[in-house]
Parts: sequence; structure tokens; C-alpha cells
Amino acid sequence: MAEKVPLAGVSGPGKFSVREDLPPSQNYGDRKQMQEDIAGAPTRAEPTVKPEPLTPLFAPTQRSTEPITTGIDMGEGAGSSALMMSKVNVKLSDTLAQMLPFDTTGEVAILYQNALARGN
Repeated sequence: MAEKVPLAGVSGPGKFSVREDLPPSQNYGDRKQMQEDIAGAPTRAEPTVKPEPLTPLFAPTQRSTEPITTGIDMGEGAGSSALMMSKVNVKLSDTLAQMLPFDTTGEVAILYQNALARGN
């Protein structure tokens, strides 16, 4: 096996190549020893913080004092601004315009014209 030289770069082609994915020795019994070493290696520990269990769909409410319309921009409760998500205002016609160069059937062009006509 070729000697490893630090900072020598990538392995050469053909007879000059050096396998980096194999154990250092290929003697009889080395594979078994390597598998035993891997089996005895410590595994990753369980996370200390357990996620909260999901609430079933038809379970009673967990927030009885919160209006059902909280999170949307109508009715009682905080609107969508409470979600702290920024709104992306990209027009449909702008998205379709980016697809036009790849439209081989003409269908995107029709959708683009319809979106422009609606002002979207």
C-alpha cells in the first residue's frame, strides 16, 4: 500500500490510487475485528428534551380563553402579525414570467396572460 503524504492532494489514477475507505490492514480476520470494534462503539445518547406529544385532532381545546380566530386577519384575537412571519408579495404573473422561457407547450403563456388580465 502506498505511503500517505500529508497535503499531497487527491489519489492518482490506476495503480497510483490509494483507497481511503478501507481499514489500514487487509489481513485475514481484520474485517471481523473491525465489525466487533464498530459493534462495541458507544452510540449516540438519547436527547434529554422530549418533544411535547401532538394533540389529537378531536381533543378538547388546550386554550379555552383564546378566540378561535387568533392568527388570521378577521374576527377576535391577534391577527397574522402575531405569527411573526413576513408576507411575501410576489405576483402570480411575475412567477409565471420566470417560467416562460421553459414553456414548450404554450400553457404557461396562457396562464401568464390570464394572470395579467386579472391584475395578479
